[in-house]
Amino acid sequence: MLSVSDAQAIILNLVQPLDHHRDKEVVDLLAADSRILATPVTSPLDFPHWDNSAMDGYAVRYEDVQHSSAEQPSVLEIVEEIPAGYQPKSTIQPGQAARIFTGAVIPAGADTVVIQEKTRREENRVFILDASKPQEFVRHQASFYQAGTQLLPAGIKLNAPEIAVLAAAQCPQLSVYRRPRVAIFSTGDELVSVDKLLQPGQIVDSNQYALAALVRQSGAEPLILGIVKDDPVALEKVITHAVAIADIVISSGGVSVGDYDYVDKIIESLRAKIYIRAVQIKPGKPLTVATFPSTDAINRVCTHSPLYFGLPGNPGAVLVTFWRFVLPAIKKLSGITEGWEPVFLKVRSHDELRSDGKRETYLWGKLHLIDGVYEFHKAGGSHSSGNLINLAQTNALAVLPIGKTLISPQEEVQVLQLVNQTFHVM
Repeated sequence: MLSVSDAQAIILNLVQPLDHHRDKEVVDLLAADSRILATPVTSPLDFPHWDNSAMDGYAVRYEDVQHSSAEQPSVLEIVEEIPAGYQPKSTIQPGQAARIFTGAVIPAGADTVVIQEKTRREENRVFILDASKPQEFVRHQASFYQAGTQLLPAGIKLNAPEIAVLAAAQCPQLSVYRRPRVAIFSTGDELVSVDKLLQPGQIVDSNQYALAALVRQSGAEPLILGIVKDDPVALEKVITHAVAIADIVISSGGVSVGDYDYVDKIIESLRAKIYIRAVQIKPGKPLTVATFPSTDAINRVCTHSPLYFGLPGNPGAVLVTFWRFVLPAIKKLSGITEGWEPVFLKVRSHDELRSDGKRETYLWGKLHLIDGVYEFHKAGGSHSSGNLINLAQTNALAVLPIGKTLISPQEEVQVLQLVNQTFHVM
């Protein structure tokens, strides 16, 4: 049985990121939020585009004001007013100044801006009451970015700051990686869909809905294949189809050692190579990870060999194993160059946390920010992998390593931060 860290290393080594030649598409800038940039971006524009003022004040020649003081102010003639968006008409001569506003173009001849708080105006004259530093409050052309150099690298996620930069650089369209395609299906004779009347012994398939939501939140495209009965023929048909249309395939259930657990045998019959069968994690011990040969690439929708995750059937185990193993794989596959690994924080535990110490144990709960310090509050009720109810509104998983059976209140604990969740401030 593999350790959690060894399993993660194997999975991430198996993931081949999307190809920046074959797996990209062009999108409008307004549709680029949260996409992964596929090619580097350059701009023909300097930033700033021209020398401009960082403050409201007066554009002057430094040599005219360098000895100014409240007792002996320099007196300059105001020859022009320059608002933002206006092209200056004058060249500042000795003894002259221009009234200027934030963002406005520095007029020829001027090299310094004196802020209005250090001046006094009388009609068309300005009294400089305090000496400025040379070139103070002047933002020089190309001091932020020089035209023709790389503005943004490939492999980054486009969030609001990047979108703003691209808009300022006049990039109306972008080359981004396509969204990874993730096929999802659930296995089990006992499963029914949400719109069916429950019969004795049946349960609603919540896994499919949870996984679809998690896949969408990760930036990938879920391909919902429904519920598959514990029938080898039906399973083989669905798995063959899933492998043909997806980059990653996720099934839930059917990967343990029961009489009706057929998944491993079927994927082996389809020439898959299984790398992981079980992991020292609780919940989620039965975990299958495999790859399929890519010999039929001509008939495949995707351009490379798919990665198969056979997750346990219990809903708690499905969520934990997705967050711990599948999410990093999707992130790396998406083309992002870094930041796909799980994010762990060391925080204070509010509650007593217990484990049998035999497997790396994950307990769900909430992170609260209390007086500037993060504190983990364990969810109430049973932490059985079959108890889905108390997973609602959680935002973190506390991790008890193998051999650690107790974490006392106020003791430090490592937690896995869950994406797309908010922290609670108290």
